Amino acid sequence: MVVLVDRTGDPIGVQDKAEVHGLSTPRHLAFSCHVVDADGRLLVTRRALGKRTWPGVWTNSFCGHPAPGETFEDAIRRRSAFELGLVVDRIGCAIPDFAYHARDASGIEENELCPVFIAQAASTLTPNPDEVAETQWTTPAELAAAIGAAPWAFSPWLVDHFPALVDPIAVHIAEAGGDD
Repeated sequence: MVVLVDRTGDPIGVQDKAEVHGLSTPRHLAFSCHVVDADGRLLVTRRALGKRTWPGVWTNSFCGHPAPGETFEDAIRRRSAFELGLVVDRIGCAIPDFAYHARDASGIEENELCPVFIAQAASTLTPNPDEVAETQWTTPAELAAAIGAAPWAFSPWLVDHFPALVDPIAVHIAEAGGDD
C-alpha cells in the first residue's frame, strides 16, 4: 500500500502500489535515497530491465514508498535491504519537499512527493537482480558530468533533484570523514 497525498503533502488515503502507477497516477508519497561509503563515493544503480517503469536507466542508489504508518527511516532501511542487500545508517533528509511528475516511454505516469535522503553504507552490497541490473560507485562530480552529458540515460527524478543534492552530499561525506 502507498500513501496518497494532496497538493500540500497531507495524507488523504491509501492505495495498492500495483494499482497506483498507471496512465493517470494519483499523487503519492515516495522517497529517493543516495548512499555514500566510507571512502566518500556515491552509489548509483541501473534499474533492472524487468522493472515496470524506467527499466534499464541509471538512478540514485534506491527508491521506494513508505507504507502507511511507516517512518521514512524504517522504509529506507527496508528498501535498502531488499534492493541492495545493504545495511545503512546515518540517514538524513537532504531535500524534504522534492516532488516530480514524469511519464516513461510505456506511458506510465509518476506523480510523487518524494523527499530525497542520504545514507551511509554500513555493509557490503548484494544487489537483488529483480531490482538492480548494475551498481557503480562514483563521485558527485563524475555523476554531475554524466547527467550533463546524457540526461536521457538517467531517471527523471535524479536529473531533477541532483543539482540541489551536490552540497548536502559533500557535507554528509565530510561529516563521515570521507575524502571528497
